[in-house]
Amino acid sequence: MYDSCPRQCGVVVAIAIAAVLAVIAAPAFAQNVLQATLDEPSQKTPQAATADVQRALADGSAIVVDSRKHAEYAAGHIAGARNASSIDEILKVVSGDKSKAIILYCNGQNCQASRTLSGELVAAGFSNVRRYQLGIPMWRTLNGPVEIELEGILRIFGVDRTAVYFDARSSEEFSRGSLPGAHNIPIDETSRVLLGEKTPALQNDFNTRIILFGRDGAQARKLADAVGKTPYQNVSYFPGTFEALAAALKTQ
Repeated sequence: MYDSCPRQCGVVVAIAIAAVLAVIAAPAFAQNVLQATLDEPSQKTPQAATADVQRALADGSAIVVDSRKHAEYAAGHIAGARNASSIDEILKVVSGDKSKAIILYCNGQNCQASRTLSGELVAAGFSNVRRYQLGIPMWRTLNGPVEIELEGILRIFGVDRTAVYFDARSSEEFSRGSLPGAHNIPIDETSRVLLGEKTPALQNDFNTRIILFGRDGAQARKLADAVGKTPYQNVSYFPGTFEALAAALKTQ
């Protein structure tokens, strides 16, 4: 009768110790999603998290490189990223300096482009190479800004009839002409960015391809940053001018 307490207390103490150890280990699992990377055994090059990519783009501490084919890059890439898919192309990006910090990315966890290229770079003597292996799928999921090149818009405009276009220019500029079927959200005149009000189909589909453009890249980016606070994830903005975009589409 008197030894049951020690036995029970021993069990309680063991449980308490396990709980403490679990709490100590918890930060590795309960980390901020921006700090997340893939659990890859025997990886040849270290990984970068989304927060690392954000920091590199903000302060220039590393060059962010899209290692996919140019056609994929043109259709949508992390805003501010360069495109290079070979050692020779990387050498041009870093002006021959193999010590420059580089962060490669491609199409996510199952994409081999950044894995392959990073291994080749290390073998060629590059000393500061990391991979954002979660790639552009995670970047889009976290509403990171994505740019689309003129080449990409021209291709998509001709084949993807489900894509929705939003013009960030003033209502007056929009009334004088825009892209066929485009909707107007004059970002300098309103803080309301309710895409579903402009296009009812978007109320039920948050994965529709959305392309934003404006008077210039800064205005389009302003709208992109506002849309980034909504649930839409397949969003890209054109960093060029409306005049260049309209002129190119007229020749289609």
